[in-house]
Amino acid sequence: MTTWLLPEGIHESLPDEAEPLEAFRRQLIDLYASWGYRLVNPPLVEYMESLRIGMGTELDLQTVKVTDQLTGRLMGVRADMTPQVARIDAHRMKDDTINNRPNRLCYIGTVLRTQATHQGGSRSPRQVGAELFGHAGIESDFEVISLMLETLKISGLETFVLDIGHVSIARGLAEYVALNTDEEALFFDMLARKSIPEIEQWLEQSNLPKSDADMLGILATMNGSTDILESAKSTLLNAGRVVTSAIEYLQSLTERLKRYYPQLKINIDLAELRGYAYHTGIIYAVYTPERGHSIASGGRYDGIGKAFDNDRPATGFSTDLHTLASLSSHNHAKKGCAILAPYTLDEDLDKLIEQLRYDGEAVIRQLSNKTTITAEQQGCNRRIEQRDGQWLVVSIQ
Repeated sequence: MTTWLLPEGIHESLPDEAEPLEAFRRQLIDLYASWGYRLVNPPLVEYMESLRIGMGTELDLQTVKVTDQLTGRLMGVRADMTPQVARIDAHRMKDDTINNRPNRLCYIGTVLRTQATHQGGSRSPRQVGAELFGHAGIESDFEVISLMLETLKISGLETFVLDIGHVSIARGLAEYVALNTDEEALFFDMLARKSIPEIEQWLEQSNLPKSDADMLGILATMNGSTDILESAKSTLLNAGRVVTSAIEYLQSLTERLKRYYPQLKINIDLAELRGYAYHTGIIYAVYTPERGHSIASGGRYDGIGKAFDNDRPATGFSTDLHTLASLSSHNHAKKGCAILAPYTLDEDLDKLIEQLRYDGEAVIRQLSNKTTITAEQQGCNRRIEQRDGQWLVVSIQ
């Protein structure tokens, strides 16, 4: 029998997993609300014309597509909620952004992808994220990264590394040395793979001036501690104002992060190009020793709302609720803390049960007075007993 099998990469949660996940979800929503981020619930499916806006080719390929039986139009099951939230800010909440006021939004929901982003990963992660629209300065980038770090803190994670870069460094350098479209695509591909031998061979065969080739060649090696930024300023001094401004921006941002989070481990990667077609400024990801892939990521993606006639700066991060919960050292839900109530029908007992449930207690009513199932087997550590004519909650010895 295979009728019970789920598609590869699709998972479900039983009570022991689902209950802590839900408690964790509530904690995160409360955290984001305390920072002024308002919850939105984008639809599971949208017409592809809408979903494609702001999408890179990779995200388009990750989208499961279906035909709307009512209209015949092509729809997509969301593979990433960020473009949807950007649409909500730019279009549905346009009245709130007329004066370009900052808009803080958060979300939690399941997405569906044609393939997992890493070996053994889920195709239906439960995406969690926060986005800040309407501000283009370092303050908003710092706020969003700080909120991401607080998210990890609630998860109980203590050992992780923030890997951070800036897409304008590689992009600005390619523009400065006048690479054409094909050359830029080839260089970025090699750079993303950190394939230094390929880059060296390609540069030897190019007709670029030696000074330009040297700057392109050294970019793949510029990663390490924040000290690398000072070295990059001198090495790429003649790469144009776009590049030097991006390096200075990274310096200011990382200095602020180190001041507020002195224990945070920061790794600089000036060749980081993850999502370069989508992002417009800083890009970052969080890694842990337990995982070979990022557990949270984000960056700046200004102008995504332009297609909705509301060009807005934007910055945000996202992560996966299941991933964070699997790495968490905290138990986010009470287990075995319910109260067992007897089968007896009694008005005073009914009132007590109603009050206990109103106060947030879990009360399980016995279904039969002849049951042999123990209170512990039903997840209860207390029971309601009648003593001297009164119903009382007592601990189970």
